[in-house]
Amino acid sequence: MNIWNQLPKPYLILAPMEGVTDVIFRQVVAAAGKPDLFFTEFTNVSSYASEKGRTNALERLEIAPTDHPIIAQIWGKNPEHFAETTKALESLGFSGVDLNFGCPDKHVNKAGGGAAMIQNPDLAIQCFQDTVKSTNLPVSIKTRLGWSRPEEYQAWLSTLLNLRPAALTVHLRTKKEMSKVPAHYELIPEIIKLRATTSPETRLIINGDIKDRAHAFELHAKYPEVDGFMIGRGVFANPYCFTDHQPTREELMNLLKLHLDLYEKQSQKYFISYETLKHFFKIYVNNFPGAKEFRTKLMETHSLAEARQIVK
Repeated sequence: MNIWNQLPKPYLILAPMEGVTDVIFRQVVAAAGKPDLFFTEFTNVSSYASEKGRTNALERLEIAPTDHPIIAQIWGKNPEHFAETTKALESLGFSGVDLNFGCPDKHVNKAGGGAAMIQNPDLAIQCFQDTVKSTNLPVSIKTRLGWSRPEEYQAWLSTLLNLRPAALTVHLRTKKEMSKVPAHYELIPEIIKLRATTSPETRLIINGDIKDRAHAFELHAKYPEVDGFMIGRGVFANPYCFTDHQPTREELMNLLKLHLDLYEKQSQKYFISYETLKHFFKIYVNNFPGAKEFRTKLMETHSLAEARQIVK
């Protein structure tokens, strides 16, 4: 069953973000207000394919009960490793697999993955085809407009749409632009036309600068042909962004307490540096009187016990 055909339109998705959308934070977002679909963090297929790296890969692919439906996002450059990893995903409980052809991280690109695929379309095609052959799950792709120029989208997205992916998520910036310029919303009509003429059955998801549910529905009213919208950094401003709710300070503190509890539970199974927890404090301690001073105290902590005492 193709999950992309089961979701209500326009569907809202939490974007995969390295070091952010792990199994802990997804549970926090679910408590605040679930998106229609979750994505995992990026998982390197070469890690899964190696005995040494598989433990780390499986940690990234862990699913919580509140995560469903969820898509596993994978990256790499070895078609055989894509196939090997994908074979395991169905048994792990995923509803689909997504190929990351858009991550702009320099380390990922240097390794030949993510947005580097834009410069190596033949390899991208092979990775996609080998993935499709190895699974019954729907296979989708997330990418950017191009490597350095927005107009590259015409050739690059045509290449991907000719593969007939179940869904295509387009971050409306190039690799070179990172997040330094506004998303190119002006190109949405042209991308809609390209999808319609090349692969009309492929679901189209737009990503880039989408703030919250209200913003997504506003865009859908303007571009009804777009099937879904993916929210990334918007969740930093409001973890309730998949709802129309504006949280109170008390609600944000309850989410922070939940995050601390989930971190403790997860750290009993895997080593998780306490420093990584600090990346999330600004999400909950923001936009209320005294937030800056409160956040400064939290950032100075060195243990879960210290953080809990300050919150208390």
